[in-house]
Amino acid sequence: MEKRWRIQPHDVGRIQDLQRRANISPVIAQLLIARGIYDPAEVKQFLEAKLSNLREPQLLPGLEAAVERIHPAIVDKRRIVIYGDYDADGMTGASILLLCLKLLGANVACHIPNRLDEGYGLHADSLRSLAERGSQLVISVDCGIGSVQEAEVARELGLELIVTDHHEMGDQLPAAAAIVHPRLPGHAYPFGGLCGAGVALKLAWGLCQRASDAQKVSPRLRDFLMQAVGLAAIGTVADVVPLLDENRVLVRHGLWSVLKKPTPGLAELLKLTELDKKSELGSDDIAFMLAPRLNAAGRLGQAALGVELLTTESPERAKALAEYLHELNGNRDSLERSILQQANKMVNEEYDPEQNPALVLAGRGWHPGVIGLVASRLAEKHNLPTVVIALDNAGAKPGAGSARSACGLKLHEALRACTDRLLTHGGHAAAAGLTIDESQIEAFREEFCEYAAAEIPPENRIPEVRIDAEAALSQLSIPLIKQINQLGPFGMRNPRPTLLATGVRLASPPKKMGGGERHLSVRLLQNDRILRGIAFGQAEWAEPMEAVDGPLDIAYRPLINEYRGMLSVEVRVVDWRPSEPSSLAAPLSGPTASTRQRACKETRSVSEG
Repeated sequence: MEKRWRIQPHDVGRIQDLQRRANISPVIAQLLIARGIYDPAEVKQFLEAKLSNLREPQLLPGLEAAVERIHPAIVDKRRIVIYGDYDADGMTGASILLLCLKLLGANVACHIPNRLDEGYGLHADSLRSLAERGSQLVISVDCGIGSVQEAEVARELGLELIVTDHHEMGDQLPAAAAIVHPRLPGHAYPFGGLCGAGVALKLAWGLCQRASDAQKVSPRLRDFLMQAVGLAAIGTVADVVPLLDENRVLVRHGLWSVLKKPTPGLAELLKLTELDKKSELGSDDIAFMLAPRLNAAGRLGQAALGVELLTTESPERAKALAEYLHELNGNRDSLERSILQQANKMVNEEYDPEQNPALVLAGRGWHPGVIGLVASRLAEKHNLPTVVIALDNAGAKPGAGSARSACGLKLHEALRACTDRLLTHGGHAAAAGLTIDESQIEAFREEFCEYAAAEIPPENRIPEVRIDAEAALSQLSIPLIKQINQLGPFGMRNPRPTLLATGVRLASPPKKMGGGERHLSVRLLQNDRILRGIAFGQAEWAEPMEAVDGPLDIAYRPLINEYRGMLSVEVRVVDWRPSEPSSLAAPLSGPTASTRQRACKETRSVSEG
């Protein structure tokens, strides 16, 4: 797919001014300015990301009311049930509250719905079953804000319901005893981007303060909360919420907590993935190693085992569960590759991405637990909003769909516009789920594509690669990348800086690698410096890249690869194209920066991906 390269403006005077006023290196000043951060006070807060920057839990809308309901239930030993979602965010959030309430002496259990049988959100039959077993108070985690009818069922059953969630709200809120939500109407919480686990952490913090009858909790509870920050960091990265503000603080300190203070189950996962051998973790380690193994349990109907893994105190059980989830992740990977192959064939045979504003694909027998991953890969590859629907083999059940956004389309609004064609739908701007009768799929496809065509501006249809600066491969060193890493943790809304190297040649032919040969490994040569580059999911670049007769321009992200205690420089290839006659970007700040100032330019690559 043709991509547009956008080079960030380079203002030497502003870089030097921020460098002086904030007492930072020119490299960090240049990259911060590229992110729109100009004020020294803001720079300090961004780079330090202190735990003290987390807002007091009582400020979170609805939290005080929830604490006042839950604390007496703990003291009176009422039967409390944590009702969590089945993804990594829901599992980590449920685990935080389960561990917290147990520590505070509560009579507590946990219910995680089976994704394949119960589906997303509160389920009326599950609430009835919980009531029959003597449950009195239900606390939802990462779900419930859209469960209006189910909240009414809970009331009729005599269940006290507290909803904690972060998803988009409908026109009507559930009639719960308390609702904890960062964007609750009538409140003005400064940061609405917390995930479900982040909300759960704030509630656990508030409960610990209430139990301590003080803002400063006991050392025992403080140790728990630090461990809980690690769990919240996993949920935050896994749910792809913005890594800004409080989320940035949670992940910065949570990465340390996961490595240094893991629960027994997390410790076993770290061993299996060999992350325990690293000196420090990055957000990519969560995104590509830990979160997929937790999500695999949820996707294959075993989410309750994910919570048990995160909360068990038994080393033997922790080891067995970690190995099982590791195996499940391998099964999930095989299922995903099989469905993705079928879906790609459909796109190639039935769609013209140049003419279609969105993709809506349906397949019989597709596993509903992995279609979200397939939708993500298709949306990224084609830069089109994508809905993937799993149809029941026997046709006895409605189709289960998963949607992923592209081009800035707000999925929850798009699905709301097609609500007459759907049985259920929910989610947020970037990701959503739905159920649909098979007979409605064609009509839904037409309406969804019409909505996407009207809402997506033409300029958004071409994917964009934002480049922070030019940096020759010879500039890359461990100290320089450590400087760049000060801007981490990286993720949504705070991406790892993308740099440009021009006039690069291949030191050897590109190689396909990984399961199914989906990834690409290249050896890049520039000015006598050779570095290894990896392009995940871009094995199809191998032939066109090797066919270029001449040098290449490479858009890349620099990384430090740690293997058996040894550190080396590596690059992740974002995009490429045959070299232009002249360089495009101002260099990463250095002694020649003032002579190479560039204005913002746009150009398009010819790579396919």
